Amino acid sequence: MKNAESEALRMDDTVRQLAGEALQARERSYSPYSRFAVGAALLAEDGRIFTGCNIENAAFSPTICAERTAIFNAVSEGVRSFRAIAIAGGPAGEPAAEYCPPCGVCRQVMREFCDDDFPILLVVASGSPRIITLGSLLPDSFGPDLVKGRK
Repeated sequence: MKNAESEALRMDDTVRQLAGEALQARERSYSPYSRFAVGAALLAEDGRIFTGCNIENAAFSPTICAERTAIFNAVSEGVRSFRAIAIAGGPAGEPAAEYCPPCGVCRQVMREFCDDDFPILLVVASGSPRIITLGSLLPDSFGPDLVKGRK
């Protein structure tokens, strides 16, 4: 098998694994107010996967999205380089039937650690993930490179 073909096969396996992990994380969502459950699976550069789910709060402001939960989980473990993230969302108690892109706050948090080419896999329960890039969702973004004094 050619190297490119074997790499594509490994990537397909990775996509499937991330999609499955995002769907499983969605099952752990705490979303009694919106009833909109979201799960995320973040692939670190070192191959580890960090998951997260949305966690709501009656005061609403302390609510955190699945994507930020996964990223903050990874950062709290000392990981700051990422290869991809998978996101699955939709009404709680129903299969994830529509693609669920990250909110604006999550896009900005991703930009803190990832570049424009960072792949975002939008996952549904049955069917192939839609793969987009952070740059396509957050054009002309503000990131660490723009902060004075930052190298």
